[in-house]
Amino acid sequence: MTRSRKDSTAGTHSECFETLQKGLLVGALALLVALPLLVGKPSPSPAAQPPPPPLAPAVMRADFGEHAPSADARSIADWVVDSGDNETMSFVVVDKKDAKVYVFNPSGQLTEASAALLGSAYGDDSAPGIGDKPLSQVLPEEKTTPAGRFIAQLGRNTKGEDIIWVDYDAAVSMHRVRATIASERRLERLASPTPDDNRISFGCINLPGAFYENILKPVVQAGSTVIYVLPETRVPAKTFGAYYDVDERLKLAERPSLTSTHGLH
Repeated sequence: MTRSRKDSTAGTHSECFETLQKGLLVGALALLVALPLLVGKPSPSPAAQPPPPPLAPAVMRADFGEHAPSADARSIADWVVDSGDNETMSFVVVDKKDAKVYVFNPSGQLTEASAALLGSAYGDDSAPGIGDKPLSQVLPEEKTTPAGRFIAQLGRNTKGEDIIWVDYDAAVSMHRVRATIASERRLERLASPTPDDNRISFGCINLPGAFYENILKPVVQAGSTVIYVLPETRVPAKTFGAYYDVDERLKLAERPSLTSTHGLH
């Protein structure tokens, strides 16, 4: 039985439609399989980066300008600035070994430095009751300039001269040099190039008149001032309990941490 042209055409259209349907179905299935792989596939993670090196700790230091202090004077001044032990006050460093006095502003910048005359006896402690003794009764071994941390105080001596008290109870002060006894040659001692002959006083710190008048006195008059008298018979930590070496602190801070990544791979 033969089909009509109409039936033949209809069959052909039906077959084409079925083929198209199958093609679309296969394409849809393929897309469904591939789509999660294309959409949901996580992006590759970047390679793990090592942590950045720690920043160097901030270290504050005193500024001595063009002066070349002793290692002890520099160490104490650096500690004062780094620790803030001066509590935002101006401060003075008295280096007995080097017979030098350094005056700093609150931020640790040197205002000026000067040679000084100090107690003739070697030692860091005042003799008991020394402040109540007449000068004529002070023994040679008692003529010490005590080491320690002091707060400067304006005052006057028994002759009415203005002075700056370091330790009032021990009658130790900073004042203008007095050249009243020619044989002591105090002015010559101050001007000498070495500290070898600068130990001559009863314990007070003698300074050139111009330095006392123009540098030290105005600083103390302007506000509270801390005086650090360096020891000569013991280490700084025995005199200044909170003292630490700034360079050592920096070295410790720069050491690699013990809690590293070693052993975790």
